[in-house]
Amino acid sequence: MKRIIFAVLAASVMACTSNKTENNDMVVDDSIDVVANVLKDDAKFNLADLKWTREPESFVIKGDTIEIVTKPKTDLWQRTYYHFRNDNAPVLQVSTREKFFSFVVKTNFEESHHRFDQCGVVMYLDSENWLKGSIEYENEEFQHLGSVATNHGYSDWATTAIPADVKSMWYRLSRRDDDFCIECSTDGKEWSQMRVCHMYEAKDEISFGIYACSPEESSFKAVFTDMQITECMWKAHDGQQPDE
Repeated sequence: MKRIIFAVLAASVMACTSNKTENNDMVVDDSIDVVANVLKDDAKFNLADLKWTREPESFVIKGDTIEIVTKPKTDLWQRTYYHFRNDNAPVLQVSTREKFFSFVVKTNFEESHHRFDQCGVVMYLDSENWLKGSIEYENEEFQHLGSVATNHGYSDWATTAIPADVKSMWYRLSRRDDDFCIECSTDGKEWSQMRVCHMYEAKDEISFGIYACSPEESSFKAVFTDMQITECMWKAHDGQQPDE
């Protein structure tokens, strides 16, 4: 199946930013399901379905490249261990009811320099139910490659330390009904599993895409390219029923 690259124009995206809820919950509309049409190989990506859940103050969208400049004190986290609740990171997403697909994006974060600076892939339903994968800067020696699954208002954080000189990473988010897999890759070809999880509220329509934030007193430019929707690359386990 051929891959469809997102062709994104700044004017089209900005025209879609007004339809937001006050509590930053996912916006549900009746537009055509872009993912389902892309997987049929018979439709182009509908720019109207790309929406800011929260729009950053500074961003540039040109061709297939999205640049987000983060603001200090922006983050996604709910309750666990730290007890605080942060829900103000910029999130740019599309919505779908398609049950089986993969979403790929390449991130570049050469400018990240402060603890917890991060950018990556996200599946954001509402403030208490979301999933993200990213690299979080720690110091000049190492950073955290990890993921967070937040269900019913409680976040977890699974990480592994990687060298601080890694400044680019590919992510692949795959959906199989209400189960999800996040993988990472340094070249977009060879993939390593980061997380398999269940999202309790991902029963029908979901939204997924990209995010960037700086939880402490910092700001950096995050760059996203090579976004693709493909058939589900997270295949059924031996003995499972094939995809519907």
